[in-house]
Amino acid sequence: MKLINSVGPNPHVVRMFMAERGITLPMEDIDLMAGENRQSAFLAKNPSGQSPCLLLDDGSYLSEITVICEYLDEKFPGPSLIGANAEERGEARMWTRRVDLNICEPLTNGFRFAEGLALFKDRIVTVPEAAPGLKRIAQDRLRWLDGQIAGRTFLCGERLTLADVLLYCFLAFGNAVGQPLNPEFTHVKAWFDRMAARPSAAA
Repeated sequence: MKLINSVGPNPHVVRMFMAERGITLPMEDIDLMAGENRQSAFLAKNPSGQSPCLLLDDGSYLSEITVICEYLDEKFPGPSLIGANAEERGEARMWTRRVDLNICEPLTNGFRFAEGLALFKDRIVTVPEAAPGLKRIAQDRLRWLDGQIAGRTFLCGERLTLADVLLYCFLAFGNAVGQPLNPEFTHVKAWFDRMAARPSAAA
């Protein structure tokens, strides 16, 4: 196996997940800023043109970060970051989906349609007028999350899961691109600081 890697929050999720699970894979970097991911050689591997993707042992490619993480979680020995039983897996997948759809997606598109517009306008459909609303949605959902995780160490209680890794990497990205974490969200801020202190955060 080999991870096709680049800059950005999506590959960071996979790298951090691998670090938490103790998984080491060879990596091949592509130049996202130069648009290498939109060239025919990469599109033959991942037709969505997104990074990262995972080269499997049979020569096929797997894309989509939550799918890659779940695949690696199943393939390698060690404690799962999804869950040890149906109930734990259901809880982790529920929070992963909530985080992905309600926070990561609007946060990322808010950046692509505003601060990142010059980079993305010729690569994807962009809607600049939607950027303020998307950023507002992400903040509204973070406010909701702040109330949900009061008294918890992680999103799933005392259990670190893929949902935590996903949310951390995208909030770290938001901090770097003009969507900083609101300090009023004290429970999310405390959680973020705990995640940032983990060695895997630097993966």
